[in-house]
Amino acid sequence: MEFDLILTNLPVIILFFSVAILYAAVGFGGGSSYLAILALTSIAFTQIRATALLCNIVVVTSNVLLFHQQNQIEWKKIVPLILLSIPFAFLGGKLKISQNFFFILLGFTLLFAAITMWISKKIISSDAKFKESNFLKNAGFGGFIGFISGMVGIGGGIFLAPLLHLTNWNTPKKIAATASVFILVNSIAGLIGQYSNPDFNIDWQLTSILLITVFIGGQIGSRLSATILKPMQLKKATAILIAFVSIRILVKHLFT
Repeated sequence: MEFDLILTNLPVIILFFSVAILYAAVGFGGGSSYLAILALTSIAFTQIRATALLCNIVVVTSNVLLFHQQNQIEWKKIVPLILLSIPFAFLGGKLKISQNFFFILLGFTLLFAAITMWISKKIISSDAKFKESNFLKNAGFGGFIGFISGMVGIGGGIFLAPLLHLTNWNTPKKIAATASVFILVNSIAGLIGQYSNPDFNIDWQLTSILLITVFIGGQIGSRLSATILKPMQLKKATAILIAFVSIRILVKHLFT
């Protein structure tokens, strides 16, 4: 039975494995891509968010531990970002939304993610002068991103990282570490919010296979350097895929 399930979902498993390697290598969880893949399947929309968040947690946990060992996590700067994002991610996950609204929100979220993935570059040098963090502004950004992330089923790193790069927040390595922590805590909070909803439902058979898949992929990705993977070209290819899926979702749910 388990083998039949693997064969039936082999394309999804292969895609999840590839996404986990790519995203773990650059400090992300892969939630936006997991959602894009699952949106093309027949899996119920109530299960899609939880599955993506669980996969996020598995992938970024290793990233956070690795960044901690490398002393790349600056808690003093991270705490304001996650102070409001955690409760708002919980509220976003707990919020009961219709299937149509979910897919419209997902479509716009994926389109934004695709655009940021396409245009993002590591433009900050290690000797750049970084701006002082504004506590209230960071808390506000974190809360807003957390709420949207909880509703959609992502960790929010795809929104946070470009914002931190644009504001000259820190070095690329420390931004990746910050995004990993942000994704981890928001994914956990969003998942708890979803679990507290009476409508929570998940296919544990398939999800367990996907969790094992992304765990292995994440372990590989977190240990490979960017020069080996050449992630910029892979990110652009992923951005095209996500953009295609987002447009397909929006056309289907906005105009039908």
